[in-house]
Amino acid sequence: MTRSQRLVLVIAVLASFVAFLDGSVINVALPAITAELGGGLSLQQWVVDAYLITLGSLMLLAGSLSDVFGRILVLRLGLIGFGITSVMCALAPTGEFLIVARALQGVSGALLVPSSLALILSTFRGPAQGKAIGLWTAWTSAAFLVGPVLGGLFVDLASWRLVFAINLLPILVTLWLLLLLGERDERMPGVRIDYLGAVLGVVGLGLPVFALIEQANYGLASPVIWVPLAIGVLAFAGFIYRQRVAPSPMMPLGLFRVRNFAVGNAATVLIYGALSLGTFVLAVFLQESGGYSATLAGAALLPVTVLNIALSPLFGSLAGRFGPRLFMTVGPILGGVGFLLMLRIDESADYLTAVLPGIAVFGLGLTITVAPLTAAVLGSISSRQAGIGSAVNNALSRIAGLVAIALLGVIVGSELDLDGFHRGLVVTAVLLILGGVVSAIGIRNASVADDAVSGSGEQARAGGSQQDDVHKRGGDDQLEEQA
Repeated sequence: MTRSQRLVLVIAVLASFVAFLDGSVINVALPAITAELGGGLSLQQWVVDAYLITLGSLMLLAGSLSDVFGRILVLRLGLIGFGITSVMCALAPTGEFLIVARALQGVSGALLVPSSLALILSTFRGPAQGKAIGLWTAWTSAAFLVGPVLGGLFVDLASWRLVFAINLLPILVTLWLLLLLGERDERMPGVRIDYLGAVLGVVGLGLPVFALIEQANYGLASPVIWVPLAIGVLAFAGFIYRQRVAPSPMMPLGLFRVRNFAVGNAATVLIYGALSLGTFVLAVFLQESGGYSATLAGAALLPVTVLNIALSPLFGSLAGRFGPRLFMTVGPILGGVGFLLMLRIDESADYLTAVLPGIAVFGLGLTITVAPLTAAVLGSISSRQAGIGSAVNNALSRIAGLVAIALLGVIVGSELDLDGFHRGLVVTAVLLILGGVVSAIGIRNASVADDAVSGSGEQARAGGSQQDDVHKRGGDDQLEEQA
């Protein structure tokens, strides 16, 4: 790697690490948060989902913003905003304030991931790109898993409020590295920001999630539940329609005509929904029923972190040589088997005999999956569409986690007892196995090089189809830029 490539990779890893870390570090702090602020399971769900609502729904808008204003500028603004909102979370006097602060934190987080991954895709080419994606995947995936360990230490040794202080050091380091990089932003001329689509997306996600979380408190027959649910469904339908007719859509539907992009994103929804649900119920149950400290509950997933860091670059390289289909099939199914093995966990939650075997199998499956999945999805489209492609993929993964946590009350009940915990494990396993089956059926097993060429061709055809529609609307100049 050149000096510039090394800097870009470190910047991309650190920026994404911050956003992913905050999505996972919170799980082990939830019992301590509700012990101090009250609110029970409902508050726990909202502390997680308030962040995921804005993160997932605005990530697509962030992809457009990075095209209009430049990836580096958007990345810098996201880092500064994330630091400020992290301090707000740490100082939250009430549960309601914390929920609002988490939502604002998600806004800043949405600016980080698409821009950071797009920097990698525009800097690296060929086999080096596959290896860079593998390294990025290894370290950002580790954020999901090392977060609970760090968070647990803060909770046990000091306060859950210091959990949010984890973000500040990597933010400052990343801002300094951006200064060292010294590259000028690339801005795409003629791109417009779809503000109406952004509003429809936020409403279409936020209101149904509100209904799913609060239905346990009000009941499905209450207008407090079904009115927001109906409005949200209509808004989401409006969002999809808007993406079809908008001159510069946040989520160009033509991208989904590329086979590996469409199937890979379907697998992403299943796999990341499973990850959010499984890690949530495991972290909370080990503390509330198993008697684990926050640190030990976080450390329970440490084997997964070790496997990810050690082996993700290897599987990223292998997927570049042999194609992603085998890895995207075997990995999720193996991860599902790992969660089924955890059905041996009872109230004693013995780590060596009941927890560790399932964790190890799940960790190996996850490691096999993640880098090939990222490479399959983003390697199937042209490098010019790297920003929007990464935004779509990451938005769908966060939305999947958002919905999974919102459905937690339906899956486990009002309290996370042993039966509810086991139901959560089974649903997690089913989602992972379905992700493997979808990949086996739909992913086209081709080399990265062939896939990129084919993806560009398919995307050109998809763009051509969209072009005919936009010509009818008189938007020729915008479509040429999009194609």
